[in-house]
Amino acid sequence: MVLPLLKLGTLALKTLSKPVAARLKKQAAYAPRFREFIVAIAQANHRITTRMQRRIYSHATDAAIRPLDEEKAVQAAVDLMGELFVFTVAGAVLIFEVQRSSRSEAKKEEARRKDLEF
Repeated sequence: MVLPLLKLGTLALKTLSKPVAARLKKQAAYAPRFREFIVAIAQANHRITTRMQRRIYSHATDAAIRPLDEEKAVQAAVDLMGELFVFTVAGAVLIFEVQRSSRSEAKKEEARRKDLEF
């Protein structure tokens, strides 16, 4: 029962993230400051992941890393933000469920204590 609901929730999150990513991409086209900001994020992410991959595969780490062209950087940043949105929502749902379960367990424990007292 839980697995189908989990799959449904994941599908819903992915479906919700697509319009968010499209909106961010549109916003990047109209707002130059926002575009500069997300391009900088994408370039930093590109440098970090390239360095990590070079270290993992024992390649030269001192070689220059070519920056992404602007359109690829915008697309990479929008994808990254879309994934960040999905994981943030999933994390919030997870925290909410843990807290709800904890409160439920506390209520059950309190009921058991009351039953034992009488």
